[in-house]
Amino acid sequence: MSNGLPTTVRDPALPERVEIYEVGPRDGLQNEKTVVPVAVKAEFLDRLADAGLRTLEATSFVHPAWVPQLADAADLLAVLDRRAGLDYPVLTPNERGLQRAIDAGCDHVAVFASATETFAKRNLNRTLDEQFAMFEPTVTRAVSEGLRVRAYVSMVFGDPWEGGVDPDQAAAVGARLMEMGCDQLSLGDTIGVATPAHVGAVLDACVARGVGVERLAVHFHDTYGQALSNTLAALRYGVTTVDASAGGLGGCPYAGSATGNLATEDLVWMLDGLGVDHGADLRKLVDTSVWMAGHLGRPSPSRVVTALSA
Repeated sequence: MSNGLPTTVRDPALPERVEIYEVGPRDGLQNEKTVVPVAVKAEFLDRLADAGLRTLEATSFVHPAWVPQLADAADLLAVLDRRAGLDYPVLTPNERGLQRAIDAGCDHVAVFASATETFAKRNLNRTLDEQFAMFEPTVTRAVSEGLRVRAYVSMVFGDPWEGGVDPDQAAAVGARLMEMGCDQLSLGDTIGVATPAHVGAVLDACVARGVGVERLAVHFHDTYGQALSNTLAALRYGVTTVDASAGGLGGCPYAGSATGNLATEDLVWMLDGLGVDHGADLRKLVDTSVWMAGHLGRPSPSRVVTALSA
């Protein structure tokens, strides 16, 4: 190690470049009990942009009763300096949320589905099959308006109520969303129970369902310390988009066992060591997460942030 950076040893089996899909401002903050002021959220996004990240999930147009932290979505986007060339996707759970996103000038939205029956009922108040009727009008209209649509599927690898999830069941949910017109599918390990071979099995199932690996993204939580190893397995498979959250912020308000997302800094450290391009400045990311931790009143759970800010 030199100057706080890992020694680079290029692995030719990996993609040359990975797109980091930064979810900290939305998924990272949504579970915080103390409401973060709009000005702080806007500065968080600006700092992440300054650190070289190009895809920044800004917020969610969800009903305030569901996620109070994100009740200020329209206010945030009104004051945010959305820079040219950067992507600021937002979550839109239904048609009303989509309309609010369109009114705010958004051009990239996401819907959030479940791979399991129980979580669909708890999170969406729908059965596994009924959820598609809920999403279809939103996706159809978004596509007709020229917006890009990302599909998240949660509980892909395991569910706290149902246990293990059949990879083909998870892939079937994802494939139906892609058939509606979504352009990218993010596979969520919401409770962090995946292991590398399991990752490969789910990716195999998605590809078998006709979803090309170039349209897949992975979203790992680090509950059991497996997020980086699972990410590496996905990269070896050919996945080139990885969701991560600055400082390891995050959880899920509807799944109590879910801990923080894969930390962006931990991902960047690994990618730097593997010689995989990503465009982010590790030191600026660390400084940003230390700054945000100060606003939240607790240290970042990221190992890299802890090591480089000591």
